[in-house]
Amino acid sequence: MLAMQAKSVQPIGQLPHLLIVDDDREHRLLLGRLFGEQGFRVSLAPDGLTMMKMLHASPPDLVILDLMLPDEDGLSLCRRIRAESDLPIIMLSALGRGPHKLAGFDMGADDYIAKPFETAELVARTKAVLRRARRAGEEPPAAMARKGAKRVYLFEGWRVDAARREVISPQGVLITLTSGETDLLLALVEHPQTVLTRDHLVELTRNRGGDGNDRSVDILVSRIRRKIEQNPRAPRFIKTVRSGGYLFAPNVTLE
Repeated sequence: MLAMQAKSVQPIGQLPHLLIVDDDREHRLLLGRLFGEQGFRVSLAPDGLTMMKMLHASPPDLVILDLMLPDEDGLSLCRRIRAESDLPIIMLSALGRGPHKLAGFDMGADDYIAKPFETAELVARTKAVLRRARRAGEEPPAAMARKGAKRVYLFEGWRVDAARREVISPQGVLITLTSGETDLLLALVEHPQTVLTRDHLVELTRNRGGDGNDRSVDILVSRIRRKIEQNPRAPRFIKTVRSGGYLFAPNVTLE
């Protein structure tokens, strides 16, 4: 357990709100205490039914979701959350990485952490996911301008607004992307017609500390293709480069 550090007191309503879903009571309480000591407001749920009730009663800023639950598994719950919102989700699993990790990302998780894990790493990665999710909405305009975030990228009728983190189709439809998908798409449109390796994409998006073999980048690309490509199996926009990475093919202009 991490030692509590002295900090200024914030009103409860301003503290980042986590919802931790885990059927192991001891582990659930342990995580609750851990994040409480780190300055979070924490809600705890033992199963998916309780989780869904709490989501609607008091929406959190982020959900930490265990994969193995008694009523409905974490993958199914992750898919249900993602169908309704872009709420950040971190999945925890004792089943290791492999196919379960890929399935977690495919369902829309923003991060996946295998048990056992270091508590300091869990806290750090939780804060990183929250930073990515809040970057557009909470930074002052001057800070966003310094980062060049107030740019709108145009390609083949599509509109990607970096400040609002919005993607608009040629038909004017707002396309819902997760924070991880948005980060990756922005990295691609900001470097059009350039081959970007997986390592480079991880660096550009401040992704999950993965390496060039980390399939999470591939999963995110696959999800983006399903949302913006007319035929995801024969993509026109995001091209796969053999032994290289990915290339964003269209000409991109600034509005």
